[in-house]
Amino acid sequence: MSDPTVPDQTLTDAAAARLPRMLADLQRLIEVETPSDDLAAVARGAEEVADLVEERLGQRPETIVVQGCTHLRLDLGPGPRKVVVLCHQDTVWPHGTLERLPFRADDGVVRGPGSFDMLTGLVMGIHAVALLAEDRRDGISLLVTGDEEIGSTSSRDLILETAAGTAGVLVLEASAPGGALKVGRKGGGIYTLRVTGRAAHAGLEPEKGISALLELAAQLPAITGLADPAAGTSVTPTRFSGGTTTNTVPGEATVAIDTRARTMAELERVDAGLRALRPTLDGAGLSLEGGINRPPLERPLAEGLLATYARVTRELDLPVPDAVEVGGCSDGNFTAGAGVPTLDGLGAVGDGAHAEHEHAVIAQIAPRTAVLAGLLAELLQTSD
Repeated sequence: MSDPTVPDQTLTDAAAARLPRMLADLQRLIEVETPSDDLAAVARGAEEVADLVEERLGQRPETIVVQGCTHLRLDLGPGPRKVVVLCHQDTVWPHGTLERLPFRADDGVVRGPGSFDMLTGLVMGIHAVALLAEDRRDGISLLVTGDEEIGSTSSRDLILETAAGTAGVLVLEASAPGGALKVGRKGGGIYTLRVTGRAAHAGLEPEKGISALLELAAQLPAITGLADPAAGTSVTPTRFSGGTTTNTVPGEATVAIDTRARTMAELERVDAGLRALRPTLDGAGLSLEGGINRPPLERPLAEGLLATYARVTRELDLPVPDAVEVGGCSDGNFTAGAGVPTLDGLGAVGDGAHAEHEHAVIAQIAPRTAVLAGLLAELLQTSD
């Protein structure tokens, strides 16, 4: 398969020639810290991404601010959208991480906050589009969101609107172990259970108090009992807090709850179970916030794109990666849940998402970028 911009080069050669530029672009993005909960930082990151896209593709993406969060979208060509390249540029890392985990490209890997999840994928997406001749990009939409790591609450509608009616969504999240593509993801729910009791002096009149902490402890078995490991359904209490001082019966307590399931039916069962919780102590109260955040990405929505990806990979004489189902969620859950063909895990090969050893394998960046460019060309041609 030839590169449309350089007829005497293969896509793999053209992508390999771009690798030094891709690494420089990756350093540029990593060195702008973008923790999801800092809207100003996310906006600064989006500005850097917009500059980079304009330099590499010759067009500046539209800046779209929703609920204070900055997202970018670039529609290429005058025709209707046909394929969406879906990325995010926010990360889980707090300000100051660069001081102890700076960008590095040595020993065959790239390191730095967001290197694996998912700034390498974002750079790959930009350069894959750049590998196509300008008159061969018509119908590609590049969407870069700024709140994926915290549930995509402001970008969900934008993602669905962008993907509606397209032939496919290509999600540049990092791969599964060994470079495997992600053809299935569990759906998820995000909840906070708030417990109210009555504060009282723990020494003078503890009997007048109603302990929100004891009520919360009583609720935990009911919460975790909603899990069904055999069905792949998890219900996990995570962050919790409560109380005020060491000598006060706690009048309030909260617990965050993470739910994951392979099917919407299971997510809805757990949701109903959480909403059915009732206090066990007289005078205590419960209030549940949140709900189902992302539907599952079910394998049938990925099969067609997977077959095309495998065919392009073989044409480029590259090894075809495995395809697996994983527990984590991504923005691809939204598009698959809406019935749009979606293939995920097309980005970096490496390890350490959200962990200190986060890294991307340099040797895999250019070949996977070449396959992505070939896949885009194939999808644009077949959707004409």
